[in-house]
Amino acid sequence: MIIPVQSCVHFSCHIFLILSFFLVHTSSQSLSDQEHALLLKIKQYLEDPLFLSHWNSTSSHCSWPEITCTTGSVTSLTLSHSNITKIIPPFICDLTNLTHLDFSFNFIPGDFPTPLYNCSKLEYLDLSGNNFDGKVPRDIDHLGANLQYLNLGSTNFYGDVPASIGNLKQLTQLKLQFCLLNGTVAAEIDSLSNLEYLDLSSNFLFPTWKLPWNLTKFNKLKVFYLYGTNLVGEIPENIGDMVALEKLDVSKNGLTGGIPSGLFLLKNLTSVYLFENGLSGEIPSVVEALNLVNLDLARNNLTGKIPDDFGKLQQLSWLSLSLNGLSGVIPESLGNLPALNDFRVFFNKLSGTLPPDFGRYSKLKTFLIASNSFTGKLPENLCYHGMLLNLSIYENNLSGELPESLGNCSSLLDLKVHENNFSGNIPSGLWTSFNLSNFMVSHNKFTGVLPERLSWNVSRFEISYNQFSGTIPSGVSSWTNLVVFDASKNYFNGSIPKELTALPKLTTLLLDQNQLTGTLPSDIISWKSLVTLNLSQNHLSGQIPHAIGQLPVLSQLDLSENEFSGQVPSLPPRLTNLNLSYNHLTGRIPREFENSVYASSFLGNSGLCSDTPALNLALCNSGLKKTSKGSSWSIGLVICLVVVVAFLLALLASLLFIRYQRKRKQGLDNSWKLISFQRVNFTESTIVSSMTEQNIIGRGGYGTVYRIDVGSDYVAVKKIWNNRKLDKKLESSFRAEVSILSNIRHTNIVRLICCISNEDSMLLVYEYLENHSLDKWLHKTVKPGSVNKVVLDWPKRLKIAIGVAQGLSYMHHDCSPPVVHRDIKTSNILLDPQFNAKVADFGLAKLLIKPEQLNTMSAVIGSFGYLAPEYVHSTRVSEKIDVFSFGVILLELTTGKEASYGDQHSSLSEWAWHHILIGDNVEELLDKDVMEASYLDEMCTVFKLGIMCTATLPTSRPTMKDALHILQSLGEPLFYGEKNFGYYYDATPLLKNSKETS
Repeated sequence: MIIPVQSCVHFSCHIFLILSFFLVHTSSQSLSDQEHALLLKIKQYLEDPLFLSHWNSTSSHCSWPEITCTTGSVTSLTLSHSNITKIIPPFICDLTNLTHLDFSFNFIPGDFPTPLYNCSKLEYLDLSGNNFDGKVPRDIDHLGANLQYLNLGSTNFYGDVPASIGNLKQLTQLKLQFCLLNGTVAAEIDSLSNLEYLDLSSNFLFPTWKLPWNLTKFNKLKVFYLYGTNLVGEIPENIGDMVALEKLDVSKNGLTGGIPSGLFLLKNLTSVYLFENGLSGEIPSVVEALNLVNLDLARNNLTGKIPDDFGKLQQLSWLSLSLNGLSGVIPESLGNLPALNDFRVFFNKLSGTLPPDFGRYSKLKTFLIASNSFTGKLPENLCYHGMLLNLSIYENNLSGELPESLGNCSSLLDLKVHENNFSGNIPSGLWTSFNLSNFMVSHNKFTGVLPERLSWNVSRFEISYNQFSGTIPSGVSSWTNLVVFDASKNYFNGSIPKELTALPKLTTLLLDQNQLTGTLPSDIISWKSLVTLNLSQNHLSGQIPHAIGQLPVLSQLDLSENEFSGQVPSLPPRLTNLNLSYNHLTGRIPREFENSVYASSFLGNSGLCSDTPALNLALCNSGLKKTSKGSSWSIGLVICLVVVVAFLLALLASLLFIRYQRKRKQGLDNSWKLISFQRVNFTESTIVSSMTEQNIIGRGGYGTVYRIDVGSDYVAVKKIWNNRKLDKKLESSFRAEVSILSNIRHTNIVRLICCISNEDSMLLVYEYLENHSLDKWLHKTVKPGSVNKVVLDWPKRLKIAIGVAQGLSYMHHDCSPPVVHRDIKTSNILLDPQFNAKVADFGLAKLLIKPEQLNTMSAVIGSFGYLAPEYVHSTRVSEKIDVFSFGVILLELTTGKEASYGDQHSSLSEWAWHHILIGDNVEELLDKDVMEASYLDEMCTVFKLGIMCTATLPTSRPTMKDALHILQSLGEPLFYGEKNFGYYYDATPLLKNSKETS
């Protein structure tokens, strides 16, 4: 059969098509099988984790949720949030068509995984939130020309941002935030002309670096974040050429100069964060960035007026201009902005009256205008929409009555109107406003009487220096959350009700300069938490109750200028301030107060006497008087006295010799020296002879601790060493602890009673705290049957957090020079019977002789989980390393987990940050054993404060004074910035004086 040529051609085409289809199908089938096998190999490499149990040989890999296939081939692999602890499989790029790779938020260790250079088609790479360390590789451009997205944030990469980064021309997003970068950023980065998102925030970039880039080239950049990177210099004028810019955050740097006018001409701009820099000059008056939502220029040196054009910003929700030098009036148009819910201008030089429509047209939540010179009345409609949370208007010249509408503002958490000229009665509903925590109206001209009922949530009730009158109501017993009650300088009369002693959390009671009468309540022994008591300048009478000496933490007592009579009772041993002057007291003053420190404490009591002239009181033994028998009798008396003294001296010498012999027999030679820091009722022999095995209560790297009975009480004794070849580090530790504790007097710092030493050993004798250390309660190491973790409920934990914060704040801000502890951890927090916290173990402490300078230690000393990253990497010492450790303790208190929670590569702080950065619900992270609905907000706030305190960048952490204020002012919301998990909060701890934070 002859086939025509044309037919042959058609026949050949059919054969070719069939063969081609067969070959392609076979090739595709082969690639699919290869990729399937490779994915199972990855699973095996990761040791068959449970989360990949659905990866098996029977199902199609393209159906697995971690895999995306395109035309039957794997193009995307996502294994994020999977607790992976091994390095990335070195054969991962055998998936030849891979374009998208996400291993974010695992625990992957080691250097940058350079095998990824073999993924030639890679467009998207996310390795953030891992434990990578080492430097960003100089050949990182080997990732390929196709790469568009690179995220290495929240890792431990250090060093430079290399020049080769500029060769990744297709990059649209580059994220290197929250690393340990401490070098320079290459100028070649401005070659990334397609870049839309750049984030280098929270790094230790080379000090005093300036923007080396031509910002004009970033004409596609929408998000520009350099928060907390040691950036200095001026903001370049050509920032106005970044025409696509939407979000700018260069806050917490050292920028100086003015704000370029071109910045506010950018049409697409929605968020600007420039806070905490050194910017100066006036705010640009022309504002055309009408889409602005968030504008934060706080904590700079800005002057001049608030621009009228701000009234055009119809989308503006957040406006913070606080802590500057702004003057003039607030433009009335700001009160009409429809979206404004957060307005902050405190600590400026603003004046004039407030726009009357504030709150009328927007759902105002925060109104902070404190420390200015505003006059006139407060706007009537601040709580018009019922959402006002925080009203801080203290230190102004505002007058008139508080708006009646505030009485219906049930959302209000903080009322701080002190130091103004307000008058009239407090709106009736305000006393009982359900959520109100801080009620601070001192230094005004308010009148009226106290109500029987007060909001159950109020913790700070400060009404001093007003014109309130009447009696203190018996209903005060229901004010159960009250911590501070300050009603000084009013017209209160009547007696102090016994119901006032029923307040379990009360730490400060100030009722001085009133017209109170009667005696002190007999039940004051109930004031277990009371630290400060001032009842001076009243008409109180009767005897001072002996129970006052049993108040466990009372340190400041002022009962002066009253009509108290009788003897001075036994007083609390921890008193640092005492004033009983100008009463009718009689008898001998207690011996422990017979020194010049208390020279003014007992004046004006003609019936008191002392054995020392240092107190300016009559001497209890005024000497022998002559009698009519004449001088012969006196001479005889002198002779008798000489004989008696000689006899006593001989007797004393005999006793000393006997004691010396006894000591030698017991092996206790007379080389022991005791240096006392207060009156003691024991000798060095009592201590040394009791240091036996059965009295040991603890051992540590810096010594053995004993509990020793000294008669009426117990003391804790730390034996630092017992080797004649003295360890210099231990000797230095001992000297440091003695030097620091002997000069520190604070109710939240363990009290050093004395030190005892000889050539071989040194002993520190402390007050003994029977509830031991916090870790034994928090982490279930207390013996079962006696106590258990449930006893440490949330109120106790919050009390402990505040106590630790008070102790550290005192060390950092009130000691001169400041003291950095360097080893803050739960085992160094001791608890007294009322669970008051005391900071202990100062063996590692460092005195910052120059507070403005970082001190560098020769080696890192401390405990895993509590060490701040900058201390580990550079051994730099500042107060912020204590803040980091304190933050870890807050995380322990709120989660119940230990500081070392995680694996060998991670800790509790890293775990917490990991969950926050991925957007987990905070409530799910809290300790279920103590979490109750009524405590939930407090626990969330304390957890978030723990996150703040453990920020990687030291400058991003609050000071201890700030942290203490937040803890004491729970109920005041912490506001999130939309960036970097940055927090914004009322800056009242930075007040010009300490009235509010005392």
